[in-house]
Amino acid sequence: MKLKITIIAISFLALTSLSAQEISDTSFGKGLINFVAKDSSFSVKFAPRFQVRSMSSWDHDGNQYGSPEHNFIVRRARLKFDGYAFTPKLKYKLELGLSNRDISGANQFNRNTPRYILDAVIMWNFAENWELWAGQTKLPGNVERVVSSANLQLIDRSLLNSRFNIDRDLGIQLRHKTNLGGDFLMREKFSVSQGEGRNVTEGNEGGLQYTARLEFLPLGTFISKGDYSQSDLKREEKPKLMLGFTYNYNENAVRERGFAGDYMMRADGSLYETDQTTIFADAMFKYDGFSFMGEYAKRTADDEIATELDGTTPTGDIVLTGNALNLQAGYLFKSNYEIAARFTTINYESITGALPTEQYTIGVNKFVVGHKLKVQSDISYTTLDGNEDNITFRLGFDLHF
Repeated sequence: MKLKITIIAISFLALTSLSAQEISDTSFGKGLINFVAKDSSFSVKFAPRFQVRSMSSWDHDGNQYGSPEHNFIVRRARLKFDGYAFTPKLKYKLELGLSNRDISGANQFNRNTPRYILDAVIMWNFAENWELWAGQTKLPGNVERVVSSANLQLIDRSLLNSRFNIDRDLGIQLRHKTNLGGDFLMREKFSVSQGEGRNVTEGNEGGLQYTARLEFLPLGTFISKGDYSQSDLKREEKPKLMLGFTYNYNENAVRERGFAGDYMMRADGSLYETDQTTIFADAMFKYDGFSFMGEYAKRTADDEIATELDGTTPTGDIVLTGNALNLQAGYLFKSNYEIAARFTTINYESITGALPTEQYTIGVNKFVVGHKLKVQSDISYTTLDGNEDNITFRLGFDLHF
């Protein structure tokens, strides 16, 4: 409750102080407030956003599709603050989530409180081409996860991402970029983090999490960081390509998916621990309205089946291991309508007891002001082990100041 009051108070003060402060000119999609101190000692950009959607789902019972289930939700509602402090070389980002899906996940390891904080990170450009990040933010994992939910081509991310991504964590990151000649750019990203996901206060359980990522841009940089924004809204005049490779090692992980999933509790209250490794290979390509993204993910563990202290009796928890492939493409017409398609396949290790899954998705988008104001729709056909089928239709809109 105290945090809710604080959030409301911050927003109210920011809005009511406009007349007393010197702010830069702004426009829709560039932030609700863009404030720079008179002595240029700090800046802040305040940009609220939300996503609303409806869903209709039909399950196949073996003979025919049953009656649809309908659902309407505010999928995301967020307050984002970013800027610099003292010097433009020291940047920060604070993002708070307010929707049910943003704050869910209370457990004994975060004192059974809502998880309001998404990002709370500082980024220090301490030397040429070098940055040190500290705090809670996304790890340098698969490209689809690092792309903001505000900049997605389809209404939500793929099944590959929901099952295998490494998401946010608390720790430090070291980032560097190297010019390999001409337009060829290489980016290196390394992180050491707590290993249990965001907003964990009663850690560190288990061991630390180590992540390394290499990115290669042989054709030069994308316009407006388009390698981390889906759809080719900038209509790249020349082909642009990013190839990325990530290795993640979560030592003595205590959750079923490393950063997420159930904590693997034993009957005596202790936690089962096992080393988990996740690898990603991905690509992003854009040219003249056409965009393509491809991803491969694989997770392994030393011992997938959690056991009691005797080492033989299963607790019922199993690490979700396996691999997945996700392919996605779209074309943006000059009218700012876009068609997109996605294919995702997941194959779990047999020990998990989870069935292989395939999903086919087709989407149609209308961009009014790029990703800042858009209407999206998509329909997905999902088959579980080639037998159980589902069709889901989604319609939603995004509004980002």
